[in-house]
Amino acid sequence: MSDPAEWADLSQAGLRPILVRVEYEVVIGLEVHSQLLTESKMFCSCGASYQDAPPNTLVCPVCMGMPGVLPVVNREAVRLVIGAGLAVGCTIARVTKFDRKNYPYPDLMKGYQISQYDRPIASGGRIEIDVGGCARTIGVTRVHLEEDVAKLMHRTEDYGEGYSLMDVNRAGVPLMEVVSEPDMRSADEARGYLTELHSILQYIGASTGNMEEGSFRCDANISVRPKGSSGLGPKVEVKNMNSFRSVYRALEFEAERQTRASRDGTRVAQETRGWVEAEGVTVSQRSKEYASDYRYFPEPDLPPIVIEPAWVREIEESLPELPRARRRRLSAQYGLSDYESGLLTASRGTADFFEAVVASRRPMDGDEGALAKSASNWMLGEMARLLNATGRPLEGVPIRPEHLIELIGMVEDGRLNSNMAKTVFEEMFESGRQPADIAESAGLAQISDAGSLDVVVSEVIGDNPQPVADYMNGKETALRFLIGQAMKATRGKANPRLVTSMLEERLERERRRGGLPA
Repeated sequence: MSDPAEWADLSQAGLRPILVRVEYEVVIGLEVHSQLLTESKMFCSCGASYQDAPPNTLVCPVCMGMPGVLPVVNREAVRLVIGAGLAVGCTIARVTKFDRKNYPYPDLMKGYQISQYDRPIASGGRIEIDVGGCARTIGVTRVHLEEDVAKLMHRTEDYGEGYSLMDVNRAGVPLMEVVSEPDMRSADEARGYLTELHSILQYIGASTGNMEEGSFRCDANISVRPKGSSGLGPKVEVKNMNSFRSVYRALEFEAERQTRASRDGTRVAQETRGWVEAEGVTVSQRSKEYASDYRYFPEPDLPPIVIEPAWVREIEESLPELPRARRRRLSAQYGLSDYESGLLTASRGTADFFEAVVASRRPMDGDEGALAKSASNWMLGEMARLLNATGRPLEGVPIRPEHLIELIGMVEDGRLNSNMAKTVFEEMFESGRQPADIAESAGLAQISDAGSLDVVVSEVIGDNPQPVADYMNGKETALRFLIGQAMKATRGKANPRLVTSMLEERLERERRRGGLPA
């Protein structure tokens, strides 16, 4: 191939041309839109919780864009964006303002969007991520505030005729945009950045982060260039990704597509492409060969906002411990692996639940590290399994930290074995009942009384002479069979450790009594 972007001609006078293969690298930047957790919309008093409301019921002249109405800024939305900016290390502007972003689209009620252009609330931040055991710092260009648009729903009749419906409930909901620098070099890094930002926004209470409901949306800008160069190739914007998995798959596909095109000498068009989840491909939606002219100008109905330093300090002091710092602390304080700490701190609710369990035991009650490990195993095992199976959030189930600490204690003191405990946990997950009550009503108490098991052990030894003889002659595996018989006789309720020790002690006495070699 002779494309200069693919092959470098190193020929010299009198020498045969030498062609060197050029390696490419991916350049990715993300634009994240996150709906803010406010009671009312951005510029009016209509309710912002539109997800379950009937269409077009949370509307007023302001959010419907009627002539002559005036917007009023939602102070809580500004506070949440300041908090998000501080959480990602941004500088907060002393003075910020709103602008009109003009573009024609059916879901834009006024024909323009109130957004921010040259004076955003926050700028110049960073997010640290760990990918493949390597730490990376991704720059955050800006964090600004705007209003969401209405929602279009496209329908097709049985005879093939298509039409669209519009629900205005979403129009005017406070929307925060976080724009990254083009610092990511793989789909893995983009996923790491996105999940870290998602956790941060949940931790500070700025957003639910629900991608399926559209509360957390991501557009990606991706290009490829020869490795080692500083320029940027034609940029492709990818849309319609509604999960972390979709973002990862779309970027993997697009990186491969653009790299292959560059190697083949095919021109990569600067365009917007949509991700088709079912087919696992991106498709062209519209050309972006020329910069869009949004004709930004200052919003004439809203004066600039002066952000007082005292307010910024107050917001900063109210921020909770952030996910990255909490991960490191859990690993250091409780001896958990980085993997375990990462899963436990992915959401604030999970991390709070875990620490409430560990904190419920006083220092004199036992090893804090052992309890932390047990709590981690339950939360990353049975709890995660049931949450995934039911699709419910942790906050939506009745199980409480005190339930789990009681269950762990029942396993530790021998009242329940592991299988019994899992049965009790499932019932706790559904009903929120105390584990002791569940175990008692279901007859799940483990037999840990030596007196009660003595008869069982005697019967097992008397009924199984051949395995007993095998054990006497040095066949250790015969002991496992005898333990299984004792468990079967008690319907799995016997304490296996107690049964094992009692069998070993009884058989050793039989060995000495029979004069067999010790």
